[in-house]
Amino acid sequence: MKKNIPNIITSCNLICGCVATYCAFYHMHTLAFLFILGGAFFDFFDGLTARALGVSGKFGVELDSLADNVTFGVAPSAMIFTLFNHVSYPSFMATPFWFCMMPFTAFIMAAFSALRLAKFNLDERQHMGFIGMPTPANAIFWGALISSCEDWLRGPHFNAFFLFAFMILASWLLVCEIPMFALKFKNFTWEDNKIKYIFLILVFLILVISAIIGSQQGLVWQSLSRGVASIIGVYVLMSILAFYLPEHE
Repeated sequence: MKKNIPNIITSCNLICGCVATYCAFYHMHTLAFLFILGGAFFDFFDGLTARALGVSGKFGVELDSLADNVTFGVAPSAMIFTLFNHVSYPSFMATPFWFCMMPFTAFIMAAFSALRLAKFNLDERQHMGFIGMPTPANAIFWGALISSCEDWLRGPHFNAFFLFAFMILASWLLVCEIPMFALKFKNFTWEDNKIKYIFLILVFLILVISAIIGSQQGLVWQSLSRGVASIIGVYVLMSILAFYLPEHE
C-alpha cells in the first residue's frame, strides 16, 4: 500500500486537471483556476511523499508527467480556447475562417507543455533549477489572468491577435533554454540565494498590496488572482534578468 500513496496523490492532480478542463469549456474560469491550484498542491506533495517513503520510481515519474500535462497543459489551453470565442477580432481577422480556427490554436500550448515535461524528465541540468518556464507556473499564470481579468481581455483594447501572440510567447518560454530559478535551497545564506529571497519578499508585498486593494474594492479574490498573475510575471522577468545581466557586467 505504501508504494501506491504517491501515485494516489498524483492521480488527485490528474482529476483536478480533468475537472479544471471541464470547467474551462463551460466558461467557469474561476472554478477552473481553483482546480489548477488544487492540482499544483497535489503535484508539490507527490514527489515529496515518494522521497519520504522511499518509493520513487519510473512509474511515478511517467504518471506525474501525464497528470501534469492535463492539469498544466490541457486545462489552461481550454481556458484560452473559450476566451478566443469571446475576445474581439481585428478587422483583418473578422472572417468565419478565423472565428472557427483561432480557438483551436490554444492547444498549441498543450503540445508545448508536453514537450516541456518530456524535456524535464530527460534533462540532467534541472535538479536545482529549471531550463524554461515550469508548466505549473504557466498554468497558474493563465488561470489567474483569465479568471480575474476576463472583462478587460474581452474589451476593445485587446483582441484575438494579441491573445495568439501572447500564447505563442508562453509556449516558447516553456521550452526555451533560459535558466529559471527554483525555490530549492542547498543552504540559507544570502549570497547563494539572493534572487530567491528577493523574489519571496516581492511575493509577500504583491499579495499584501493585492489583498488591501481587493478589500477596499470588495473584490479580494479577483485582486489576489491578479496579484498571482503578476507574481508569475515577476518570476519570469527576474529569471531572464539573472540569466542575461551577468553577460554584460
